[in-house]
Amino acid sequence: MNKHGLPRYVSMFVDRHGKPHYRFRKTGFKAVMLPSDPRSRAFEQAYAAALARDAEPIGASRTLPGSMSAAIVAYYESADWKQLRPLTQRQRRNILERFRASTSPGSLTPYGDRPLAAFEKRHLHQLMDARSGKPHAANNLLKTLRALFRFALDRNLVRADPAHLVKPLRVQSAGFHTWSEAEITAYENCHPLGTPARLALALLLYTAQRRSDVVRMGPQHLRGGFLSVVQSKTGTALKIPVTQPLQAAIDAAPVGHLAFLVTEHGKPFSAAGFGNKFRDWCNQAKLPPGCSAHGLRKSAATRLANAGLSAHAVAAITGHKSLAEVQRYTRAADQERLAASAAEALSGPMQVRLLSNQPPASVKQAPDAAKIREKK
Repeated sequence: MNKHGLPRYVSMFVDRHGKPHYRFRKTGFKAVMLPSDPRSRAFEQAYAAALARDAEPIGASRTLPGSMSAAIVAYYESADWKQLRPLTQRQRRNILERFRASTSPGSLTPYGDRPLAAFEKRHLHQLMDARSGKPHAANNLLKTLRALFRFALDRNLVRADPAHLVKPLRVQSAGFHTWSEAEITAYENCHPLGTPARLALALLLYTAQRRSDVVRMGPQHLRGGFLSVVQSKTGTALKIPVTQPLQAAIDAAPVGHLAFLVTEHGKPFSAAGFGNKFRDWCNQAKLPPGCSAHGLRKSAATRLANAGLSAHAVAAITGHKSLAEVQRYTRAADQERLAASAAEALSGPMQVRLLSNQPPASVKQAPDAAKIREKK
């Protein structure tokens, strides 16, 4: 029984005529209306029948056998899907749901209602071409459909995988803007210690974590001078030293929540909600649109690279599993540091001597032949 004295999964509502109605609702099951008297035999039988039904796979009621949607529903129910991280599941589900509801130019049939076996490489090229102005979105769609077709091929739902034949679009971009030291200072001048805005910057900059991880951080993660983090995207467990600027920002901020950062209503931020709020704080500091939460992650990696740390050392803080990814973040910093070192070598004493035509001190000049004859 629930708190209203009704059987589990049963809720009651009253219509505009004041008549009560009872409804069976359970995750994965289709909602069922029950008889109006919960003490009747008919109600008990209907409730038992609702409990005995098999769960309906998500989206099964709107799929056609052998269709793209049917494959997507099967993918959602597979071990392949359940082994994905929750964040990855959410991202892929959003992409797949938009995909199967969309149509190609000149067609009224959604992709979800089309036969899976009839999907060819040319169809994927059409999808990529339509998103050529947003290459990141196009490549994310390609990556997701590759996973779907690998699953379908492994389960003998298709005979060939057209997605692996299509190459990702080239992205002519350096990615998120890396904050400059002047931009960080401008933000700090606008948002003093003790404000949520300043704490947000400190958590992003001094932990080098994604916004999806920063919004979950709280006092319970502080242990012995370290901040314990399990990254939501990769599942990587990290222990990040709490630096003095970060500790100062935490000490100055209000406490009493399981999350350091909360909304105006005292609830933890979602990753997207925090991103929007952080954009507002950047606008208040009159920073350019390119300054984002993720850009501070790159700034943190840049600071570490400027300090001469190796890619392995940087990854120990950022949590990147691929050193190539770390090198992408720190390439500019490495180039600047190495160029400065090379310039110092170019301007050393050897160069000065060569430019002034002064022979090296360690090499003795041969005596003049005429002077030797005079002495004889």
